[in-house]
This record gives sequence, C-alpha cells and structure tokens, in this order.
Amino acid sequence: MYARRRRGYFLMMGGCIVLFVSAWSFVRLWSMPAAIAMCVVAMVIPPVAAMVANRRGPEDRWWDDPSGDPQSDEWWDELDGKKRR
Repeated sequence: MYARRRRGYFLMMGGCIVLFVSAWSFVRLWSMPAAIAMCVVAMVIPPVAAMVANRRGPEDRWWDDPSGDPQSDEWWDELDGKKRR
C-alpha cells in the first residue's frame, strides 16, 4: 500500500517536471499558449500528488489503534460496536 502511493507520487511529480521543462525548452518555440497551458497543468499536479501520497486506504489503521489505556480502549470499542456490554 505504501509502495503504490509512493510510486504514484513520484510518477506524478516526474510528469510535472517533464511538462515544465519541455514547455520552456522546446514547446515555446512552436506555441507560447501551449507552453503556458502545460505550465498551468504542471502547477496543478503537486497538490494532487500530495493528496495521493497521503491518502489512507481502507486497510490502513490509524483512528482505531489502541491508545494504551485499557479503560478508554474498552469504552471506544463499546461505542464502535466491537464489544458487547
């Protein structure tokens, strides 16, 4: 799960760099509006890549990890319906 998110992040950021560099290296020679559009797309990619990298899957545990306090954990388990009274 972590490798998949990390791979997605690096692919998106690599695409961002390719778009930006190619826009100002050679695309601008043929079409300035296309180069600007490529930079706008490259500008949107980093926040999306950060959301992809920080997304939690259904198999990730973080909200229901035990806190270490048995009484508190028992209370939360009862509220979540994990244990019967």
